[in-house]
Amino acid sequence: MSIAVAPRHARHTAGLMGSIYLPRTADALAFAMSTYGIPLLVLATTHSAALTGTAFVLEWVPRLAAFGWAGSLVDRRGAAIVFHLASLGRALALAAGAVLLHLHPSGTVASVTVMTLAAATGVLTEFSYVAAETAGAAAGRRAGVRAHCVQAALLGIDQTARLAGPALTGLLLLAGPPPTLAVTTLLSLLAALLALRTPPSPVVPARAPKERPGAGLLTGWRSIRSLPALGWLITGLALSNLATGLLQAAGPVIVVQHFGQSTTAVGLVWSAAAGATLLSATLCRFALDHLGLWPVGATCAALASLACFAVAQAPDYLPYLVLVAILMAADGGMTVVLRTLRSRLIPQEKFGTTLSTTILILLLPFPVAGVLTALTPPDALSHVITACAALQALGLLYAFTRLRTDPTLRT
Repeated sequence: MSIAVAPRHARHTAGLMGSIYLPRTADALAFAMSTYGIPLLVLATTHSAALTGTAFVLEWVPRLAAFGWAGSLVDRRGAAIVFHLASLGRALALAAGAVLLHLHPSGTVASVTVMTLAAATGVLTEFSYVAAETAGAAAGRRAGVRAHCVQAALLGIDQTARLAGPALTGLLLLAGPPPTLAVTTLLSLLAALLALRTPPSPVVPARAPKERPGAGLLTGWRSIRSLPALGWLITGLALSNLATGLLQAAGPVIVVQHFGQSTTAVGLVWSAAAGATLLSATLCRFALDHLGLWPVGATCAALASLACFAVAQAPDYLPYLVLVAILMAADGGMTVVLRTLRSRLIPQEKFGTTLSTTILILLLPFPVAGVLTALTPPDALSHVITACAALQALGLLYAFTRLRTDPTLRT
């Protein structure tokens, strides 16, 4: 009876919580723990900066290779089933890794296990991420002019997970790798169960001929080229991601070897960054209501560029932590702008393939950052960060200059 008389917006909010926000929360926390935990495991077992950078590459290259299949599969089978199966597969991989590390806590078997986990969890996580983003974009379209509120909430969930994930991983590592992987396994199982509540999304008709993964990416690329505002923003953010990716890849080396801190301190850096980004997402939600997309995005771009230059010159751990937090908070503001823009512009029937292509472009700099970390001596990392900060500043300046008069970012 109460459901029948409840206001429409109230029923919509309750539906978002159970079908979109809760599954996204469990998946994002498992994502954060595996993404930030595996490089720490490599550094703890090998004590090698080169292998830490190599693990970062192994974590990201398979993710990029998975996008051609992920977008097409989500478009064909629906977000819910892909979300469920990917989260379940990740749970099984993590459980197997926990058993192997319990039996072989060090040595070659442990190193191979962790490296394999980096690749396997990377692939499966991207499938679940594309599915979750597709479901979130559909919810944003249903919200109409309040789409940015849904996107800000989703970004808030992601950043809350990134706030808790690295800190929790750092604490669990004090008990050893198997407990860390066991907790991540439970979170992945929870995400798989909650994904069954995700509403079905429109799929490509079964009679349509199956496309190769490359064809799906080509379709997404053509869609991006037909949307200039989206294309310029993605270009600027891709160059920005080279700088942030380098800080993620080199973070364990900088904090542990250069500043002499513990692995827990590495997690605190990214937890602080996630907390700042969460606050930024909340503030951007209100700023977008009054100022529009371009002013908010341009302000965040300028702040991110300045913070990245300053990070390269950080004299100690505490200034480094604060500057990384400011940089990631500004990056979070630009992410809200991107998510809002793509939920408005990308056609629903092509959303999975176009989303996969946009994410692929944005993530390509991350394995490059891992290679740079592996090849750069620890003492020279500050110079490489400065060079990446210059590329970031030039890319964002050019992108937002082109977007200044675009009507899409003014509405």
